[in-house]
Amino acid sequence: MNTTLADRTSARHAHANTPPDEKGARSDYIRIEGLSKTFGGGQDGVLALSGIDCSIAQGSFVTIVGPSGCGKSTLLRILAGLLGYETGRVLLDGQPIHGTRRDVGVVFQSSILLPWRTILDNVMLPAEVIGLDMKKARERAMQLLHMVRLDGFEHKLPRQLSGGMQQRASIARALLHDPKILLMDEPFGALDAMTRERMNLELQRIWMESGKTVVLITHSIPEAVFLGDQVFVMTPRPGTLERVLPIALPRPRTMEMMSQPVFASATAAIRERFSHAASFD
Repeated sequence: MNTTLADRTSARHAHANTPPDEKGARSDYIRIEGLSKTFGGGQDGVLALSGIDCSIAQGSFVTIVGPSGCGKSTLLRILAGLLGYETGRVLLDGQPIHGTRRDVGVVFQSSILLPWRTILDNVMLPAEVIGLDMKKARERAMQLLHMVRLDGFEHKLPRQLSGGMQQRASIARALLHDPKILLMDEPFGALDAMTRERMNLELQRIWMESGKTVVLITHSIPEAVFLGDQVFVMTPRPGTLERVLPIALPRPRTMEMMSQPVFASATAAIRERFSHAASFD
């Protein structure tokens, strides 16, 4: 790691309100062109995604919202290299995504922590799997546990932590190998409303400190607007990208901003599109 987390934090706060493409970063860091995905074959095949075209800027925070079954998780798994696709191209920093990559981290709805391993050992797991230098990985793991505010809990077992703390540990684990992008699939969906709000604030802070490019899937429209530089709005299956909604709220964001007209206008615009759907928070 060439820069410390403190260095990244300072830089991130300095540029927090500057659009990513004005920071010297690539505006098409992630590029999706004509992406379609079908499950099964023949007449029984199910078209999950159709003609997805979009770009995601380096260092940005993008949220994806849409009805249940619209292909959000399918899209995320393709970005993670866990699923193939029939047509189109998916590029990360100009290189095609085919198969899993070490420069991509993934956080799922469940923290998926191994119950018999301590929090530190869980965070260290990727180092064992991909063969990192264990001494350096341990130093980074301790830095990350500090960043996600789990100092003093490194020797606890997962059952001794709350759900929100477990998810913070899973975020630290996903960042251990210093990936370029962090993909998050409904990471707070199982948490109660108050814990979820706190985790939204924590995730914003972690993103600003780490400087990663983040793509997060959510069913919660307020969460999508609160966290996203842009909200990608998807249609019912077959999932297409209906709208990219920029969110003109400064960083860092606070819960009080949810009462501002900009926030209300953005959430109303998305809700209007999905007023017939019952699958949103």
